[in-house]
Amino acid sequence: MKTAFIALLLPLTTFTAMAQTKKHPVKKAVVKASAIKNGLDSASYAFGTSMATNLKNNGVTALNYELFIQGLKDTFTGKTPLLSSDKTQTAINNLFAGASKKKYAGIIAEGKTFLENNKKTAGVKTTASGLQYIVLKEGSGVHPAATDTVTAHYKGTLLSGKQFDSSYDRNEPLALPLNRVIPGWTEGIQLMQPGSKYKFFIPYNLAYGERGAGQDIPPYSTLIFEVELLKINGK
Repeated sequence: MKTAFIALLLPLTTFTAMAQTKKHPVKKAVVKASAIKNGLDSASYAFGTSMATNLKNNGVTALNYELFIQGLKDTFTGKTPLLSSDKTQTAINNLFAGASKKKYAGIIAEGKTFLENNKKTAGVKTTASGLQYIVLKEGSGVHPAATDTVTAHYKGTLLSGKQFDSSYDRNEPLALPLNRVIPGWTEGIQLMQPGSKYKFFIPYNLAYGERGAGQDIPPYSTLIFEVELLKINGK
């Protein structure tokens, strides 16, 4: 998993150091299977393939291999790393963020195009944050605050129309604190009154962001929710 992999890489402080351009090409040695002669050799090679597999699965396709190896050597031999721990973590985070955006560029573009077109639809309103909504049914009474707990029915779908969750199907409305849900819900439900039903179009940065949620919601997904506010339970 990505989290475990990052934890494994944290001591390797120098592999993300500044890229260096060699003035003269260096002939790279090719290691053959015959070089694996004992358990340490096998484990060493296995660490390399395991790390590379995890990196590729998270969208990273290449590294500065010389600096990667230098980072390993410096750490094992106790040399002062070329990067501080803060810069190391920042470099790793930036690498994964860039790789992730590249990997999911299609989903990001799909969401952006959808929202651009959707905001032109009659009845759709857009807030300053980029949240879009349409009122399906008006309610009455007071609006909830961000510190309130509310009870609501809802259905959530991807842009493809695939449903990933529904309290209606379970016949079980959800009681939830508005300050502990995705930002799109925190903002959107405060616009509602008890008895109302809204349809929300939530950009990924107000939903589950670059991580997504489980197997059903990919990273960078724009989501659609139909939400019915049943009651405000108070703080």
